[in-house]
Amino acid sequence: MLKIDKVSKSFGKTAVLRDLSLEVQDRSIFGLVGVNGAGKSTLLRLIAGVYEPDSGAVLLDEKNTFHDAQCRRKIAFVSEDAYFPLGSTVESLKSFYQAVYDLDERAYQEYRAMFEIDSAGIIANLSKGMKRRVSLLFALSIHPRLLLLDEAYDGLEPTARFRFKSVLTGLMEDEGISVIITSHNLKELEDISDSFGILEDGRILTSGDLMESKEKINKYQAAFHEDKTRDDFHDLDILHYEKEGQIYTLVIRGEEDAVQARLQDMKPVIINTLPVNFEELFIYELEGKKELNHE
Repeated sequence: MLKIDKVSKSFGKTAVLRDLSLEVQDRSIFGLVGVNGAGKSTLLRLIAGVYEPDSGAVLLDEKNTFHDAQCRRKIAFVSEDAYFPLGSTVESLKSFYQAVYDLDERAYQEYRAMFEIDSAGIIANLSKGMKRRVSLLFALSIHPRLLLLDEAYDGLEPTARFRFKSVLTGLMEDEGISVIITSHNLKELEDISDSFGILEDGRILTSGDLMESKEKINKYQAAFHEDKTRDDFHDLDILHYEKEGQIYTLVIRGEEDAVQARLQDMKPVIINTLPVNFEELFIYELEGKKELNHE
């Protein structure tokens, strides 16, 4: 299990992460989301042991990822802007990985064929998508305990994305790895993630099982004989409130049966319940936080 315990990180006078705590379970694909500048890439670099926290600790299987070199060998980090040594080829990079990690030759050949990578070409001359494939090739070939993917699908065309998703699911089930993915495409994260965390203002705003969290937040559309104000729904956990004509749109956190019963007590003319997707969950959680800050 990955445990992030009260981690803070600043660069100069800019605080990026503040007393952040989070747990990622084994055999989990965790979608990490947040607006630009929220600190997602910084958090991944702290987990990978690239940065040292100013305070707090990052532990993988109870080992400190910054101080324990053997622990870091179990972590593969694919950054958004991958760096490759000048003039390196896939074959020369392979020699480096063989010296530093336990690279699996059989897995290497399998993934190289799957991603259709030419091992002889200069990496710097490759397209953005092919460079991403090279990064994934080596990340997967070392059989990581924890795989960190910053903007995982950026630059991959649909066929490569589909293959990669299948690989991740298989590795999670067969080898028990954990995966943390950031992406601006929340639809793709929703398709593959089983858990999530929303990063906001240097802290985890909310996290948990993705399916359970979506089930606890629903969109209700209702009409009433008399006009209502937001105060009339004060005893409900409202993340979003909107009125258009006589139709009220309410996004409410809570058990659906209990919320339905409360709304029925208000004698609506009609009421419909709609599920929310991951993108809406993200938007409404941030909106709900802003509403609380303004109260």
